[in-house]
Amino acid sequence: MSIPTINPAMQAALNQMQDLAGQAAGAAVPRADGQNLDTTVGTGGFADALQSSLERVNQMQAESGAKAKAFQAGEPGVSLHDTMITGQKASIAFEMTVQTRNRLVSAYKDIMNMQV
Repeated sequence: MSIPTINPAMQAALNQMQDLAGQAAGAAVPRADGQNLDTTVGTGGFADALQSSLERVNQMQAESGAKAKAFQAGEPGVSLHDTMITGQKASIAFEMTVQTRNRLVSAYKDIMNMQV
């Protein structure tokens, strides 16, 4: 009994389905054409982006607090408008982080309430 040949369009569709299955599983998946597809997430994933964003917001808040203390202490070169701008930037960044968290929690709840 001979093995039937798969036309190129079917082979491409099969490879794409196997690639997607591998991405969902998060592991290297052997494909029908004999190649392995490494689907592990490298650097620059969502978790890394979220972590760096939180670190930037924390840095902005620390800078705002330091500038406010410097202005209150009367240090030269620290103006009121720079202090206020830095504070507003930190406030907006924090508010954006809170809203992002709220959206993520809402999306998580929606997914968890889906019927399978």
